[in-house]
Amino acid sequence: MEITTPADDRILITREFAAPRHLVYRAWTTPELVKRWWAGERGTTTKVEMDLRPGGRWRYVLETNDGAEVGFHGEYREVVPDEKIVYTEVFEMPGVDLDSVDGPLNTATFTALDGDRTRLELLTVTGSKELRDMILESGMEVGVREQMVIIEELANSLR
Repeated sequence: MEITTPADDRILITREFAAPRHLVYRAWTTPELVKRWWAGERGTTTKVEMDLRPGGRWRYVLETNDGAEVGFHGEYREVVPDEKIVYTEVFEMPGVDLDSVDGPLNTATFTALDGDRTRLELLTVTGSKELRDMILESGMEVGVREQMVIIEELANSLR
């Protein structure tokens, strides 16, 4: 997995999977499977709600290993099955009106490669260098690496 910063307000995560594109996409978009990878090794995903269509909303909640509850939600802007999902992502913070926050815009692109492999490119546009840096400094890299390993295992278990 590689994390780069192609612009002051962007984070690009690139990862190749030894699994076919349609199975990586399925692991990414099936609530029962998302529940198994979203928390990585950091805790347990307790809630996965997905309305996978443009204008549909999603919400994931995890309980961390130290007992804290962490929620994320957003709206799907574009969905091209097996190819691309564009969605907002809001970290739920106490005291913040969740309906007033748009959050970063993510574009997940799934590209089929030779030999039943898949390249995932996850581009996050944060809107500011400050938010980009806050996300990068949050320790997200460790969690994302854990998620990607689990996604590959899940995708291969679906064969």
